[in-house]
Amino acid sequence: MQVMIQNHSRTKIDRQRVKRRVSHIFKKLGYLKSEISILFIDDIEMRVLNKRYRGKDKTTDVLSFSQIDGYKNSKLRTLNTELLLGDVVISVETAKRQAKERGHSFNREVLILLTHGILHLLGYDHEGDRKKAVEMRRKEKELMSLGVSELGS
Repeated sequence: MQVMIQNHSRTKIDRQRVKRRVSHIFKKLGYLKSEISILFIDDIEMRVLNKRYRGKDKTTDVLSFSQIDGYKNSKLRTLNTELLLGDVVISVETAKRQAKERGHSFNREVLILLTHGILHLLGYDHEGDRKKAVEMRRKEKELMSLGVSELGS
């Protein structure tokens, strides 16, 4: 498993905590031969990406850019090769605001957004279909219960 992390923000990111979280998630989901890129940026960069790729002229907390569109989750795990899942992009400024609003730590919010972004890479979705949204929320809760001590308050 390979996790590439880039930080374009001014905020220090606990890279080891992020890597541990990705490892927990991949192990739980059975994606042991996977590669992911994670980018931490500010709201200005995020707004540009959100407008370019989603047509929304505002910032957002997390974006995912899957490299495996079209594959079913079950097929992915059976491939006997290193699999580049894609990129997860997190707005540090938005994560800080959301953490404050939700009454928990910045580190916890980053891990919540990371979990959400990874699920999107794997084909989970919460927009447009209530059944799929429920499935994604259930999977998020399941994954967030992993390694609870590392999440912080």
